[in-house]
Amino acid sequence: MKGQTAMPETSRRGLLFGTAAVSAGALLTACTSNEPKKTESAAKSAPADDKPGKAVTIGFAGPQADHGWLNAINVNAKSRAETYSDVTLETTEGSNDTAAQIGQVKTLINKKVDVLVVLPADGKALTQVGLEAMRAGIPVVNLDRIFASPQAYRCWVGGDNYGMGLNAGHYIGEQLKDKPNAKVVELAGIDNLELTKQRSQGFADALKNYSNIKLVARQAADFTVESGQAKMAQLLQAQKQFDALWNHDDDQGVGALRAIQQAGRDEFIMVGGAGAKSAMDAIKADDSVIKATVLYPPTMAASAIDLARALGQSKGVSGLSEMEIPTSLTLYSAVVTKDNIDQYLPTGFN
Repeated sequence: MKGQTAMPETSRRGLLFGTAAVSAGALLTACTSNEPKKTESAAKSAPADDKPGKAVTIGFAGPQADHGWLNAINVNAKSRAETYSDVTLETTEGSNDTAAQIGQVKTLINKKVDVLVVLPADGKALTQVGLEAMRAGIPVVNLDRIFASPQAYRCWVGGDNYGMGLNAGHYIGEQLKDKPNAKVVELAGIDNLELTKQRSQGFADALKNYSNIKLVARQAADFTVESGQAKMAQLLQAQKQFDALWNHDDDQGVGALRAIQQAGRDEFIMVGGAGAKSAMDAIKADDSVIKATVLYPPTMAASAIDLARALGQSKGVSGLSEMEIPTSLTLYSAVVTKDNIDQYLPTGFN
């Protein structure tokens, strides 16, 4: 299933006082120096780049690859690490069991890796081991599902679940804005996950901009093909006519499309979620109800490796003036349609 995210807190106390002091000192020097050329040179040397630098060992504790998106997370992390000759990636066997993953992270800590990248099975449950790593002097890049304390990570990078729903809602709204009494249904993810609540809230907030559109039904599925098919069949039986469907997850969307085809329904448009290759292929073919998908990019794992490497080499991020990487990085949920499909198709995951 997709990661559980919330906007992370930005306060960085305690463990980061050391790096904050370095930054403050650097800024003070820049403000008082009469030698601007030296300051300019220092700024230019700060960003991370592709040139080989200090050797960095990154410990990666990812999820069990029991879902297309989660598998893509692991693939992106490993593929990105392989592009750097100065990076060694120490990986654990992916696990959705919190106790097992805690043990795996502790093993990486004991190996004294330089940086940790962790996508926790449960952010709250793994907070303590994140704190343990930080206290041991190992910076943590928290991937997607956020730890309960900002002291448990140096940087958070993940998707925008609220924005995902918001963009799906605005796309559907624009398609239906001229249709009187338009009806929309929603095939959500697992309802007890915060991410599902955030996606649904964003979707609902977007639809408030379109007074002619009403959400007439919502059904929660389980991010699986089977659940998508079963829950979509229920929606189709209950709703004899509607104009648009938003499905939170492209994996369960495979099942939803089966149910739609079996029912012989095509009076509505469908918008998917996450950016699976199957959904993108269907959008490109333009021969079914699915007309768009809203990304939740698994490329965030590659970005996490980039950030971990920069941390290990005490560099900033190329394109930013700051000498250090940011505290958080929220990825954008782009809407992929037939008009821009060729741009995004290479990012589609199986």
